[in-house]
Amino acid sequence: MDLLTWLKAFVLGVVEGATEFIPVSSTGHLILVGEWLAFEGDAAVTFSIVIQLGAILAVLWLERLKVIRSLAGWRDDPVARRFLLNLAIAFVPAATLGFFIHDFITERLFDPVVVAVSLVAGGVAILAIERWHGPATSSTVDDLTPCQALGVGLAQTLSLIPGVSRSGATIMGALGLGVSRVAATEFSFFLAIPIMFAATGYELLGNLDLFSPELVPVFAIGFLVSFASALLVVKAFLRFVKRHTFVAFAWYRIVFGMVLLWFYAR
Repeated sequence: MDLLTWLKAFVLGVVEGATEFIPVSSTGHLILVGEWLAFEGDAAVTFSIVIQLGAILAVLWLERLKVIRSLAGWRDDPVARRFLLNLAIAFVPAATLGFFIHDFITERLFDPVVVAVSLVAGGVAILAIERWHGPATSSTVDDLTPCQALGVGLAQTLSLIPGVSRSGATIMGALGLGVSRVAATEFSFFLAIPIMFAATGYELLGNLDLFSPELVPVFAIGFLVSFASALLVVKAFLRFVKRHTFVAFAWYRIVFGMVLLWFYAR
């Protein structure tokens, strides 16, 4: 592999880690940047799986204490048990739907124009939810009700469309259901752990034949850069949501999506 390929791996690792957990669509950005860098094909598909794993391991590391306490206390601690139950409830809708329509999504919807339209539509949705959502009834991730968890899980199914954003769908879904801004963001992080491990595992099993020794350095660069950039962005994002709304992300999506539509229309 040449230096240019390693540089592309570095850039895509940054893109994945920086966008996976904020409401701008990591998949959409990877599709677009991958096309612009001419980093496509079977190797690119496998690479995207590896760097997603790097990003989710970053969140697992940051939230390890809560995860360990919940798993250790699920029998005796009702709070831990309810938290894990809510994660399971929220996990099921997107995991089930994604299993059945995965091939359709990858064959028909992995398209820059679909990404651009989804970016704009998602930005408008964020503005609407920020404008009209009611007061918070659940201030922490432990306060979520099973009904709220199910609503978040149903909202997450929208993120199967490239450009919608998994984090955006779950955070705004939770916000609209009465979850506080910080709790909605944190629950989105926790929900990412099972859903992304499931998706990554499924993709890895289907693409094992694409791994080759000469690709290992490229995959390693992307994995490590994605892990490191996700660590930095998740910490900064949590600080951001304690003091700000998501309106800035909405306008970023709208402007970026409109520019992309203009670009591809040409």
